[in-house]
Amino acid sequence: MDISEEIFITNLGIHIRQLREKKGLSQQALADDCDIRKTQIGRIERAEINTTIKTLVKIANALDIEPKELLDFPLK
Repeated sequence: MDISEEIFITNLGIHIRQLREKKGLSQQALADDCDIRKTQIGRIERAEINTTIKTLVKIANALDIEPKELLDFPLK
């Protein structure tokens, strides 16, 4: 199955937003927990940037989930 990078990054951003909202966190609260800027969280969620594995690990830790769970989402 061929997956375009754009579709994957878009779906990743949607998934991160859903996980964040499920935990009841604002973008600012998640950013604070990750020690990154709120604008970076927003850009990840809107698929404006291709984030690093290091940042994904920070996000997973802040959401109290395994990093692999960030990548477990259906592609639309």
